[in-house]
Amino acid sequence: MEIESAEIRYVVLPLISPWRTAYGEDTTIHSVMVRLSSQGVEGWGEATPFHAPTYSPEWARSVYEVGREFFLPRIVGQELDSAMDLMSRLAIFKGNLFAKASVETAWWALHCKLIGQPLWRVLGGRDPVVRCGADFGVQDTIDDLLDLIQKAVDTGYPRIKLKVRHGWDIEVLEAVRSTFPDLVLHVDCNAGYDLKDDLEILRAFDRFNLAMIEQPLYHTDLIEHAELQRQIETPICLDESIKGPRDFLLALKIGACRVVNVKPGRVGGLHNAVQIHDMACDAGIEAWVGGMLESGVGAGICAALATLPGFIYPADLFPSSRFYRQDITEPLIEQNENCCVVLGETPGVGFEPIPRRLDSATLYRQTFER
Repeated sequence: MEIESAEIRYVVLPLISPWRTAYGEDTTIHSVMVRLSSQGVEGWGEATPFHAPTYSPEWARSVYEVGREFFLPRIVGQELDSAMDLMSRLAIFKGNLFAKASVETAWWALHCKLIGQPLWRVLGGRDPVVRCGADFGVQDTIDDLLDLIQKAVDTGYPRIKLKVRHGWDIEVLEAVRSTFPDLVLHVDCNAGYDLKDDLEILRAFDRFNLAMIEQPLYHTDLIEHAELQRQIETPICLDESIKGPRDFLLALKIGACRVVNVKPGRVGGLHNAVQIHDMACDAGIEAWVGGMLESGVGAGICAALATLPGFIYPADLFPSSRFYRQDITEPLIEQNENCCVVLGETPGVGFEPIPRRLDSATLYRQTFER
């Protein structure tokens, strides 16, 4: 296909309540959305690196500027018949994986529309039903957290993920486990701990029968995660440290993890995400799909990825109403009574931005024509 035009937008969506993690608090979600057009058809992609470079070295304004200045001018007017064609055009630019993902996911959305197929099928999904877990950030009190978990358990969520940080970890887990002894539970540290200073705390996590400890150490580290995995029983899940297939290959070589969280934005797009899925399957490593609180567009992309057969652990996919007073897509992301997102046969992602809602959430935009 020839990319005839492109558009990039910086989008801000207010959250219903603040999202608190080891790296701070977010009251709004800042994302970058890209539209690619060909043959009268358009596809939208999204990457959500947050407002500040706290999750990764990228942030929403950097993603927007890199896409506007370097990426989109390089692909408009070009024939791009595969995701590999697109990525080869961008290969000269180092890193900037969220920025690449914003463009690459738009290519997939456009490609699927042009061939009349839903994204989940084109990626290799076998079942359009995606099981979802429930996630909870740092709360004001432990009682508040226990109330939220009880509601999630009553709703039927198959697993719970808790954000932890210094001062919100062992005491919290003691309260949660004493109240919910059989709950499938894991913690996400968001790179907030240190192997030397916090080893006793990290070892203490073994007491709580956790499904995994997600990204306990430094955001680019592999070596110390391997050292920690040898000292604890709980499986380590890598998130921030896996920026692409090469990182995952190295992690496998040294035994840095027994689980991997796959996010299209973090790894540079869907092509790389599928590669990591396949590598995990080959290695017998558990894999699952994470999220970045994307709008319905990005969440739909993550949901399509999560239909691949190796993603067995419930995904981080949330109803639009979980975080946003008003999402920007039609339809909205919804879950059925079994806490599943069920995808359809609509060509493309299946979740399209409503122009007036997208316009109201847009801070900056630029278009490109061939």
